[in-house]
Amino acid sequence: MANTKSAIKRIRRISRQTTVNKSRKSRFRNAIKKMNSILEDKNKKEALAYLPKLNSELMKISKTGIIKRQNASRNVSRITKKINSL
Repeated sequence: MANTKSAIKRIRRISRQTTVNKSRKSRFRNAIKKMNSILEDKNKKEALAYLPKLNSELMKISKTGIIKRQNASRNVSRITKKINSL
């Protein structure tokens, strides 16, 4: 258990930041799931419309450090390949 004032404050801060990070990661996962469901329906027009939103969402999350930048780029690249193959 933390016994200094600064350590107690850090515990409070970490718990707040954990909830923020969890919600951001959830947004990331939901965006990927939504795009995958669009791709399963083979709806190329809808997928192309959603791609910029997905890219924006992934880059925002990578900027905050929830996921790495290369991870976001890799996801966008793979999804773009799937869209082009439809």
